Amino acid sequence: MPVIWGQQQSYLMKQLRDFRSGERSSAIMSPLAKNLAEGDLRKIAAYFAAKPWPQRASAQAPSPPKGIAQCQACHQPNFEGGMPAPRLAGLSYEYLVAAMRAFAAEERTNNLDMPKFMQVLPESERDAIARYLAAL
Repeated sequence: MPVIWGQQQSYLMKQLRDFRSGERSSAIMSPLAKNLAEGDLRKIAAYFAAKPWPQRASAQAPSPPKGIAQCQACHQPNFEGGMPAPRLAGLSYEYLVAAMRAFAAEERTNNLDMPKFMQVLPESERDAIARYLAAL
């Protein structure tokens, strides 16, 4: 499960719209978003984006892994996100590795660039990237 409080508002809006339209599928989120009006989506996204990112104690971040530089173009040098991409720093390892695997397998397709990026990375590099980002 991703952290959504403190996440980029534009990203939250896109995901809510995608859950509502069916472009992104989730047994939990799709039925919740299905009947929400655009104004409700805006309020929900603004509410969660305004909350502070949860602080947690973490071990020293490992050295940046191979392949991480391509992520910085959209997710920003510190991986805190910005237009157009979400924050990755501090998301759970489990969520990150599952999302990257879903993009690589084209099970998640609500971003046109991510499947291509993830398909060129071997699973071991995706795993190293997920561990690195989770530790930030």
